[in-house]
Amino acid sequence: MTTFNVGFVIFPDLTQLDFTGPLQVLSRLPGSKVHIIAKSLDAVPSDCGLSLVPTTTFKECCQLDLICVPGGGFGVADAMADLETVDFVRNQAAGARYITSVCTGAFILGAAGLLTGRRATTHWAYTDLLPLVGATFEKGRIVKDGEVVTAAGVASGIDFALHMVADLAGSETAQAIQLGIEYDPTPPFTTGHPDRAPASVTAIVVGRNTEVREAFRAILQP
Repeated sequence: MTTFNVGFVIFPDLTQLDFTGPLQVLSRLPGSKVHIIAKSLDAVPSDCGLSLVPTTTFKECCQLDLICVPGGGFGVADAMADLETVDFVRNQAAGARYITSVCTGAFILGAAGLLTGRRATTHWAYTDLLPLVGATFEKGRIVKDGEVVTAAGVASGIDFALHMVADLAGSETAQAIQLGIEYDPTPPFTTGHPDRAPASVTAIVVGRNTEVREAFRAILQP
């Protein structure tokens, strides 16, 4: 059986759950091999203090079947402006079966020219910026447009990965993985999306994202 190569691109100040959520699911995909890819093999700091260790570098990475780019605030802004990172994503995407992102990782795909003319999603606080990378926002936790699959904010990466497993290995395999990780969420609040959150709570989160949004806009619309 041919190995199905899954690769996660990591960079300083990424949001670790954007990466580790789908990593936990896709690492259980039968016949897959996971690659954690960065500029060097040095530990990469996330935005919550957890450092992540790459398994390979941009230069040494094999051709991926599925490339996934996580998000991460100012980390994404820096990655979008980094030619080496953007070139790696663009070059890998040319030979990949699936080109994917979680949360604001969509803007790194966009910086690589991979969302032009595509339907896509991202974290709800950034969806209005998608046209700056040539994409059309489609409301949804997961949006598929051909080989391009984008997921909404942070925790949606787990849902995205389960959908990918179902596509690749069947729904029973995906369900077994879901059961194995006991992904059976019953959150204490119904505020996971602005459609359901009180306006006061939404305003808090919007305020926290203002500086990052402006950093994105400065890069995408100089």
